[in-house]
Amino acid sequence: MFQIGKTIVSEEILENDFVCNLNACKGACCVGGEYGAPLDESETEILVEIYTKVKPFLRPEGIKAIEEQGAFVKGEDGEWETPLVDNSECAYVVFSSDRIAKCGLEEAYLAGATKWKKPVSCHLYPVRTREYSEFTAVNYHKWEICDPACALGKELKVPIYTFVKEALIRKFGKKWYAELEEVAKGNPKS
Repeated sequence: MFQIGKTIVSEEILENDFVCNLNACKGACCVGGEYGAPLDESETEILVEIYTKVKPFLRPEGIKAIEEQGAFVKGEDGEWETPLVDNSECAYVVFSSDRIAKCGLEEAYLAGATKWKKPVSCHLYPVRTREYSEFTAVNYHKWEICDPACALGKELKVPIYTFVKEALIRKFGKKWYAELEEVAKGNPKS
């Protein structure tokens, strides 16, 4: 672990490689698990504001779940998250013709319908953050469904922190990321 500003960062994001391999996993992270995607409180307002613009990009099942549960829900842990369809996939998931799960929010963004890409937690994955009173923890979340992403990352020699660079800058800023790169230079794996 090391500190950058008010963050405590796991060295695992420097030492492990990762590149999403959607052809192998089919976007399983958006479908598997018991909870929706974690949301910052400010993101809950965004989801409500952009829903009408995003709705045309969503599946009927997702629309039904959102309209019944709301654009966001409070999880069992008391934190905000995206609603689920039948306690399974995220309500914002859409599927490509080859059954790869994709983010309907991101599809709307890419089509120019919104200016918001997707929840930062999704953008950061496999990095997870947790807010504490004095600092933010920045950790690597290991999940066996991402084994193909780890293998591809290793093959391409792309460390996690490089793979999620845009998301880390979005969350913490360019200066923070530049400091992370300096730490990585001193890490023998990087």
